[in-house]
Amino acid sequence: MTEEQMNNNNEQYGASSIQVLEGLEAVRKRPAMYIGDVGFKGLHHLVYEVVDNSIDEALAGYCDTIEVTINEDNSITVADNGRGIPVDIHEKEGKSALEVVMTVLHAGGKFDKGSYKVSGGLHGVGVSCVNALSSFMRVEVARNKQLYVQEYSIGRPQFDVKMLGDTNSQGTKVTFLPDKTIFNETVYKYDVLANRLRELAFLNAGIKLMLTDKRETSEDGNFKQETFYSKEGLKEFVSYIDESRESLIDNVIHISTEKNGTPVEIAMIYNTSYNENIHSYVNNINTIEGGTHLTGFRRGLTRTLKKYAEDNKLLEKLEKQKIEISGDDFREGLTAVISIKVAEPQFEGQTKTKLGNSEVMGSVDMAVGEALSNYLEENPKDARTIVDKVVLAATARHAARKARELVQRKSPLSGGGLPGKLADCSSKDPDKCELFLVEGDSAGGTAKQGRSREYQAILPLRGKILNVEKAMPHKVLESEEIKNIYTAMGVTIGTEEDSKALNLSKLRYKKIIIMTDADVDGAHIATLLMTFFFRHMKEIIEQGYLYIATPPLYLMKKGKIEEYCWDDQQRQSFIDRHGGGSEAGISIQRYKGLGEMNETQLWDTTMNPANRTLRQVTIDNAATADHVFSMLMGDDVAPRRQFIEQNATYANIDA
Repeated sequence: MTEEQMNNNNEQYGASSIQVLEGLEAVRKRPAMYIGDVGFKGLHHLVYEVVDNSIDEALAGYCDTIEVTINEDNSITVADNGRGIPVDIHEKEGKSALEVVMTVLHAGGKFDKGSYKVSGGLHGVGVSCVNALSSFMRVEVARNKQLYVQEYSIGRPQFDVKMLGDTNSQGTKVTFLPDKTIFNETVYKYDVLANRLRELAFLNAGIKLMLTDKRETSEDGNFKQETFYSKEGLKEFVSYIDESRESLIDNVIHISTEKNGTPVEIAMIYNTSYNENIHSYVNNINTIEGGTHLTGFRRGLTRTLKKYAEDNKLLEKLEKQKIEISGDDFREGLTAVISIKVAEPQFEGQTKTKLGNSEVMGSVDMAVGEALSNYLEENPKDARTIVDKVVLAATARHAARKARELVQRKSPLSGGGLPGKLADCSSKDPDKCELFLVEGDSAGGTAKQGRSREYQAILPLRGKILNVEKAMPHKVLESEEIKNIYTAMGVTIGTEEDSKALNLSKLRYKKIIIMTDADVDGAHIATLLMTFFFRHMKEIIEQGYLYIATPPLYLMKKGKIEEYCWDDQQRQSFIDRHGGGSEAGISIQRYKGLGEMNETQLWDTTMNPANRTLRQVTIDNAATADHVFSMLMGDDVAPRRQFIEQNATYANIDA
């Protein structure tokens, strides 16, 4: 974009660019409709909505720095160096365009095609929605050498937009405090915001995003702060995700082009693992359910690699064994990030994160076909290495099919096919039934005695299950403990389109609860199980069916007073309340294993829905989860040790 074009666009971006669709009334009545929920996720979504506006300015070419600050009171400040929200009078509304943007739902520049070519926001609810759900908001706009301000309370302006004076800066600065009467969680988590800003930096090369936490200072008195910046974008993103894996080829295959008016950027690399890890984005939104861009990528990858392999007679070994090659085989050990920009994205699916634009499929397919063909011809050594991996994957899949058929032959509906160690529940209603995956026979026995037999099933697991991060697919399905999990749950694996897809139509329990000891081994077993679900049963997590039980760490006694404590803070609180800060006369029982509790204690503290605390396992950021699991379960010790040291204060595990 030339400087003259930018100046013309800047002049055109005024109050007339802001279109008004409807008012704000519904947001406070039904906040979950607009931001997902009023808990931890919704709280952080407020920040993303404001940051998205700044990213839109950056995509339009007017902003290169975005600063996010968590203030001492858990309010948030987002500042950018963009053009600044227009402040002139909006012709239809008769008030400042800034006030219209901040107080009217679906009002913003992204509804005017001349202002933004593409936009990150899904529905344009943006800052007005954040304003409605904030007890306080202040917006400062530096525009045309003047500084303007307006403040709001639960979406209502406290005064007209006023000019504060001259300024040499440019941009928008938004500060907001989430309304405690709306949100049941009001404390921001630094790592969650850092992960999203890191992701945005990778997805938007050349934009600097800074995160500052004023609640936390270092020994030298400085605030906790990180800067996220990526020069090469998706190439660096893929390398970051895959840094704990062993690369199969030296190069990241990078595609950056435009097809049929759709900008397409893809980065991918092959590693020696057996997992497929593809992360897709549309206008910076993580499309966790995939969609037409993902279908186009898979189709282009399979078609191009297969043609290259056939033209170079690299599939003769499979043909001799009469093994048909499948699309899955081309994606084993593949890590890829797909990012496309669409002017008017159509989203569908359960979480509205599945792209439905049919024209995108062909654009991505074509982009992959052209770029990958060129890469394979120019890099014959890499091409041969990739095809050898594909052939190995096809051979292993052939072996895995037999293992899978063995798992699925034990139909849970026949009554005789359930694992011998499973203590099933009497109810057959999946919505009511719970399956506890319990570490060891001893704890399993206690859990069987203490449970509610009507709706709670117990499956004891012997020792540590297989580390699926490093195991071939057929080895996973040959593992006795993993076979028992599949069979007990009643799920089947594989469809005609995807041999690894999970069929949940006959799922027998809609709460799968990991229950392990509160020590190092227990934490390791829980991590192994979560890795298994993330890699092989991700749908269970995405549907919200996976949980972790939280048994207490201590039983505290002082005379006739008994209290369970789940962490050291609660333990100290008991000592302060009943011992005046001294442990003298207080009996402290430290539970290292579930088996140390009797069945009544285990029921009261960990299994009884009236008293227990379950932590739901969710995937807020799939790329970050992919990176963490590969690091925790991989061979490289150094990053794993660093991660544990950084996060040990949050974990109740023995040193």
